[in-house]
Amino acid sequence: MSQRKASEALRDEIRSGAFDRPTAGQAPGFVQANLVVVPKAYAYDFLLFCQRNPKPCPLLEVIDAGEVAPRRLAPTADIRSDVPRYRVWIKGELADEPKDVRDVWRDDFVSFLLGCSFSFEKPLLDAGLEVRYISCGGNVSMYRTNIACREAGPFAGPMVVSMRPFRPADALKATLITGALPQVHGAPIHQGDPAEIGITDIARPDYGDAQPINDGELPVFWACGVTPQAVLLNAKLPIAITHAPGHMFVSDINENELRWFSESVR
Repeated sequence: MSQRKASEALRDEIRSGAFDRPTAGQAPGFVQANLVVVPKAYAYDFLLFCQRNPKPCPLLEVIDAGEVAPRRLAPTADIRSDVPRYRVWIKGELADEPKDVRDVWRDDFVSFLLGCSFSFEKPLLDAGLEVRYISCGGNVSMYRTNIACREAGPFAGPMVVSMRPFRPADALKATLITGALPQVHGAPIHQGDPAEIGITDIARPDYGDAQPINDGELPVFWACGVTPQAVLLNAKLPIAITHAPGHMFVSDINENELRWFSESVR
C-alpha cells in the first residue's frame, strides 16, 4: 500500500466505526487537523479569531457552507463522519460525543480545519526524540492556561496548550524542529514551570491523559488546537461541532508538503 493511501485507509476505518480512539501515531507523516464547525452567521468572526490567534489556530482549510469535503486537504473525505469522535456543543455546553454528526448536520455549517501538533510527531521521532504519550499508548496532555486569546465577536477565552516532556538538550532540538512548522503550531510557547502559564497541577490535564515526567526533564508546552473548545464555553453558540480532544481529522497532505501547501492557500 502506498504511503498516500494510508490516510485514506485510516479514514475508511473511522467512517465504518472500526477505529474510534485518539489518532496519535496513526498514518505517520500525514498532516492531522483540529475541527471546528459553526453556523455561517458566526463563520466570519471565527475566521477573524483564527487570524488573530495563529499559534493555537493555524488555519489549513475552510469548507464552505453546504459542502462536506475538504477539497484541498482530502477531497474524498466527509467531514461529518471521518473524525473518530466529535463533540456537539449547545449554547456553550457539551451535549454529546458521537462518532458521526450527520444526524445533526445543517446546510449552513461552515467547517474549519486547523493545524495539529500530532503532525510533528514523525519529525520528532525521526530525530530520535521520544514522544512520551505514544510510548505510553495514550493521548497527549492538554491544559487550559492563563494566556488570553485575542477576541473576535463572541469568541474569547484562554489558550489551551499541549505538553511533551524532554531533557533540556532535547527540548532545544524539539524547538528547532517544530519551529520550522508554523502551520501545525510551530515552536513551543513555554517550557519549565507550569504555574507561570496558570497550570496548577501538571498531573491533572484538562484534556487527554497525564504523562510521566522523569527526573531531569522539563515540561514543554505548545499552543493547541483544542483552544476553540475552551472558547466555545464562553461564546455559547446555538450549536457548534468540534473533534473530541486527540481524535483528529487525518488529511492526505504529507508533512513534507506543508510549506508548499501553506504558501499555496494564501
